[in-house]
Amino acid sequence: MKGVGGATLLVAALLVGCVTKRIREEPPVIRVDAPPAGATRAAGATRDTASRVEATDIPRDEAPRVRVEGPRDVRVALATAAQGAILEATGGWRLYDAHNAVLVRARAGDSWSVERRGRLLRATAPRGGATPWSEGPLTVRPDGDSFVLFAQRRYRGALRVTSTDSTLVVVNVLPVDAYLRGVVPLEIGGPRAANEQAAVEAQAIAARSYTFVRLAAAEGSASRNAAYDMLSGVSDQVYGGADAERPFSDRAVAATTGQVITYGGRIVSAPYHSTCGGETASPDEVWRAGPEPYLRRVSDRIPGTSDRYYCDIAPRFAWTRTFTSAELDAAVRANLRNYVTVPSGGPGHVRSVAVDQRTPSGRVARLAIATDRGTFVLRGNDTRYVLRLNGGEILNSTYFTVESETRRDGGLSRLVVRGNGYGHGIGMCQWGAIGRSRAGQTARMILATYYPGTTIGTVN
Repeated sequence: MKGVGGATLLVAALLVGCVTKRIREEPPVIRVDAPPAGATRAAGATRDTASRVEATDIPRDEAPRVRVEGPRDVRVALATAAQGAILEATGGWRLYDAHNAVLVRARAGDSWSVERRGRLLRATAPRGGATPWSEGPLTVRPDGDSFVLFAQRRYRGALRVTSTDSTLVVVNVLPVDAYLRGVVPLEIGGPRAANEQAAVEAQAIAARSYTFVRLAAAEGSASRNAAYDMLSGVSDQVYGGADAERPFSDRAVAATTGQVITYGGRIVSAPYHSTCGGETASPDEVWRAGPEPYLRRVSDRIPGTSDRYYCDIAPRFAWTRTFTSAELDAAVRANLRNYVTVPSGGPGHVRSVAVDQRTPSGRVARLAIATDRGTFVLRGNDTRYVLRLNGGEILNSTYFTVESETRRDGGLSRLVVRGNGYGHGIGMCQWGAIGRSRAGQTARMILATYYPGTTIGTVN
């Protein structure tokens, strides 16, 4: 994909496939105090570095500068397969064509519709009148401090509509920090108390770093003429526009303006997740990716304790999910074929489920599902998508144990999955960051712990 205005961003070429999770406030199904049996949370993990990072907690004006050339706008796709789009704003607005010529001058309350004919676009007014057919894009820019509107939500910046052969793509174009104001509160959850503000600032810096790496990837990709740089959901970062903004997160974005996570002088992708469950993971434990020096296993244990963790305040620090034999058969029948080869006629009835191998952090590396038609072995993270009820929410994490109950005939009657954590487990643990903030750690201390060897730089 191509950055706005042909911007060249001098950042790390690496982009790991981060899937972010919003912290949710619902309680876990069952509270379990013990970690999964066989887990090795602290063994071999990077020790908590919070007590020794004060020397690198340098003032912002002394932080290393990271050069970024070109405009700082990000293009966020709000819809990628729309059949129509309504153009409107909270105040007056203007509609521009691809050559930046004004097509429409509208007042607050005016609403125009976008029509598509192949790849051609035009905007029409409710009471007659239309712009000429053109290849687009069509761009709405609000007057003054007004907001553009899409799907009854307010957005800062401009709204751009482009056409594919069969659908419309609706994109919000706005400065990076304006975008982050609609990301940070949804990713870290809230509202957050004053003693949790350092975690919110850490989230803002991590999200800004991820954004600049995505812009660089879009700039250097083969599809550099794509209409957008990022999606507005969990595939990139959850973004809710101006309606999602909150004072606590606005303060964090403003307090960290320009700050990014760097390694070796380059901005790095900074994956994060809700709850590590006691220890974070390296990328090669979870994704089909190689290790990274700044994404190592980190223990979240509170120093001086044997069974307390910074993230044990999380709703899903410990959880349990139970499957009846019928539910397990249905889940395996519906989902297994997406990850392993299944014989014609289906996988059969499940006879047993067992952890075949664990990663260094104690997560499931291989899960063996034996049925009356064979044994199927899943990679760790794939288990989250197979063991789901009725196609619903995926398994919270791969940090789990399994307990099987069998019938007299040897068939499986019930499977109990007991686990810790929520999300992929790589990079910053958001609930761990909140716990560390409550303990008095700064944003820089938090980030230095979860991304070992990194420093905070300032975009120049």
